[in-house]
Amino acid sequence: MSRHARTLLLAVLGAGLLHVSLLTDLYLRYVKEGLRLPLIACGAVLLLLALAGAVRDRSHGGDADHAHGHDHSRTPRVAWLLFLPALSLLLYVPPALGAYTATRTNNKAITVRKGFDPLPATSPLPMTLTDFTSRVQQDAAGAIRHRSVQMTGFVTPAGHGEGWFLTRIIFTCCAADSQSVKVRMYGGAAQPANTWLAVTGTWHPRGRLGTRTAEAALDVGVMRRITPPVNAYTDDLPLTPS
Repeated sequence: MSRHARTLLLAVLGAGLLHVSLLTDLYLRYVKEGLRLPLIACGAVLLLLALAGAVRDRSHGGDADHAHGHDHSRTPRVAWLLFLPALSLLLYVPPALGAYTATRTNNKAITVRKGFDPLPATSPLPMTLTDFTSRVQQDAAGAIRHRSVQMTGFVTPAGHGEGWFLTRIIFTCCAADSQSVKVRMYGGAAQPANTWLAVTGTWHPRGRLGTRTAEAALDVGVMRRITPPVNAYTDDLPLTPS
């Protein structure tokens, strides 16, 4: 790969990073929201390096690595494959992680809690899947019993015709370390995998509430399709009531 090609590669990488992080929200399919500014900074630095390289090449009247009749700038041809991920940032929209990933990633560990604040009187009560699971398995007071709650997520089939889960995928840092949190759904018409839903219902009484034997599960009362959120890899509260 010549010096000119390496300069072009820097430019494409820089432009790609700025495209996904500054001009669009596509970076959220790769990393968590808090890394947007570092990505923008990296893209800007790469473009500046490409510009500096172009100026240097122009000032030397060509490839500066040609000396004494020999070209020392050549690298293995496989190096040209580096252009593929660089171009993908500009030309390819990666598919969103969904049910396929959720069935193959580790479940997010639920933090052990020593106490819980009283639940608001709102009905239905908006909750994250993580908070619902914590309440079901750790709240000895059983405050979640008979409460109508609402959660949002996408459909993950349970397999073997055994129902389905409402699911969220969560990035700790990036897609490579993603984990999932799932709540089992009982009732409700079967929906295709990866369908985003807002589901309202009550805890499905299975196991001893407030202990690890209690299943994080919901008896479905009402459900409706929703538009996937822009930042889909967090476990956020529902944005709208049912």
